[in-house]
Amino acid sequence: MLCGGSRALHHLSDYHHHHTSIGLGFCGAKIVQLSSFFLRPSQAKASGSCSYKLRHRMISSSGFHYRTAGETPILHNCFSQREDDHELPADGSTPVSGGIVALGKFDALHVGHRELAIQASKVGTPYLLSFVGMAEVFGWEPRAPVVAKCDRKRVLTSWDSYCGNKAPVEYEIEFASVRHLTPREFVEKLSKELKVCGVVAGENYRFGYKASGDASELVRLCEEYGIGAYIISSVMDKKQDSEKRDSGGDSKDRGQVSSTRVRQALAAGNMSYVSELLGRAHRLILQVSTGDMQSGRRISVPRSAMLNLPPGNGIYKACLVLVGDDASVPCSVVIDTSYIHVETDDLRLCDSDWSQELKLLSVEFG
Repeated sequence: MLCGGSRALHHLSDYHHHHTSIGLGFCGAKIVQLSSFFLRPSQAKASGSCSYKLRHRMISSSGFHYRTAGETPILHNCFSQREDDHELPADGSTPVSGGIVALGKFDALHVGHRELAIQASKVGTPYLLSFVGMAEVFGWEPRAPVVAKCDRKRVLTSWDSYCGNKAPVEYEIEFASVRHLTPREFVEKLSKELKVCGVVAGENYRFGYKASGDASELVRLCEEYGIGAYIISSVMDKKQDSEKRDSGGDSKDRGQVSSTRVRQALAAGNMSYVSELLGRAHRLILQVSTGDMQSGRRISVPRSAMLNLPPGNGIYKACLVLVGDDASVPCSVVIDTSYIHVETDDLRLCDSDWSQELKLLSVEFG
């Protein structure tokens, strides 16, 4: 029994249907901050460290490369923690024990993902629960990530001011270890193994084997296991809706911001639209060697050196290039089928320390 939870979720659905402006939306290039529906569970069981009462609240929002399989460089991301990285302490606690975990597929780390982290931070210590190895399990073709593995820490840290000075930490679980779990078994794992205090998910969230569970069932099961469940409305992409862009035939696309939309916008080279979806400029990470320096003002890097997804082929002005921790330098970028060409009139690029065999070079697209 939901003790009112099902009625609250139904109210969320009705409100979203009749008020299309609910959630964060886009008006042209401007992000409009609106309210999200916030669900608290009813009284939790006495066991466990979390106890909440059912309340309805309206909370305003705060404020690589294309190599073939096996060749993609994997750089350690010190901001992520893996389920199998550490031995559990004697008390059985985990890195996410007592925390509030956001549930989703966090490929692009876009504004919709940020909103999940914001709502998690309003309740407790925020975490992103990410699944790794899905492509291997399903036999998908390997593809470059939107955000380079080594750059995810920087992006999550940039959310600090949105999350009450509590930047979310990413916790990774091998997808193969949870693929066959029923919705009940998955929530049981969250409660008994990971010992989380609560979860945050979008209203369209699906989970469990063959995506058999929905947000309503998540609320019900979390209440049964004594942990909080917080369901928020989707972050809608008003620009996409108003221009009636092709969603690529995705039946799950109801106009919400998604990693698929980010990828489509990148392929089209629409960088202002990409920035709106991400809530930041897109950053491309390249592994550069001294041999890539064609002159003091030009670097040409093969596509095999890209650690994440680039924009489509074309010429991009008003970009910034950063070498390591050096200051950013204005540049233009030309992307073709074989190379990324970075050109600048600023001599600071050639003044960088190029003594290392390989360096990470970052390009931000304005």
